Amino acid sequence: MTRTVTLIPGDGIGPAITEACEAVLEAAGAPIEWDRQKAGTSAMEEGGEPLPDATLASIEQHRVALKGPLTTPLGEGFRSLNVALRKHFDLYVNLRPVKTLRPGGRYEDVDLVIVRENTEGLYVGIEHFIGMEDDPKAVAESVMLVTRFGAERIVRYAFEYALAHDREMVTLVHKANILKCTQGLFLEVGRGVAEEYEGRVTFDERIIDATAMQLVLDPHQFDVIVSENMFGDILSDEAAGLVGGLGFAPGANIGEDAALFEPVHGSAPDIAGKGIANPCSMILASCLMLDHLHEGEVAERIRSAVGGVLRGVEGLTPDLGGTGTTQSFARAIVDRLERDDSPV
Repeated sequence: MTRTVTLIPGDGIGPAITEACEAVLEAAGAPIEWDRQKAGTSAMEEGGEPLPDATLASIEQHRVALKGPLTTPLGEGFRSLNVALRKHFDLYVNLRPVKTLRPGGRYEDVDLVIVRENTEGLYVGIEHFIGMEDDPKAVAESVMLVTRFGAERIVRYAFEYALAHDREMVTLVHKANILKCTQGLFLEVGRGVAEEYEGRVTFDERIIDATAMQLVLDPHQFDVIVSENMFGDILSDEAAGLVGGLGFAPGANIGEDAALFEPVHGSAPDIAGKGIANPCSMILASCLMLDHLHEGEVAERIRSAVGGVLRGVEGLTPDLGGTGTTQSFARAIVDRLERDDSPV
């Protein structure tokens, strides 16, 4: 059954990598129809808001969105358009799979998943200045917000994800040795949830700084990592570096009523319009979307084709050592998909 999905090309390199992604999905036979909407500076340029009501209404209607990178306009308004979307739709899960796609890097056969709490922690933005004498910004204060409800639902999601994807271990990452209340609550709740899965999924707990070091020393010791917002943000980018960088890093933002899929890199205005942007992260994000829509077979065909192209040199963009373009990269993936569909 064909599914309508909100499509937000985004800013900078967003339209180019979105076009490449559309071509790959069409070649793979993905049963998707697009409801194209705008957000970010592209929406502002048309005299509107950075997050138009029509865009929000489309996501509310279709409940699934694929978007390119957004640029938050300078000046008044949202601190971050991405954060605003997550808050508006209560997308409490940030799912970041990290897997080796291109051989010859620092590590081979990395295959782990980071489950990051997406709506709480320091990123709630509860902060202010405290003035002293003639200095209105003498002290800056920020509040880390951790709720029992938020901690329980993200840890439970991690365990359920592990069960659904045949993962063996969940590692909860924290700083409860120093932040006794906020991180202490996160760890306490996590231990309680873990008891419900005893005998089915192994539970491990580690301090954030030690985890960051161990992730670099030996990423193969991790399977599913679950963490609060800021720690998960940092670990996600670090883990992406293990397999080649943010160009290979798709992200999913998932809630009870909606899901939004995106490349995790920025809009890269310095190369916008040059036709050399790597579309890999956007294409892999669309695969996460297909998984969510129960089109896993199509998603795996695309991932296989991406992996096949990355093992060669033809069509690759300059960041991957090639001389190709965004479209030549997409064309190479399309060609591989079409060959795989050819009769024997």
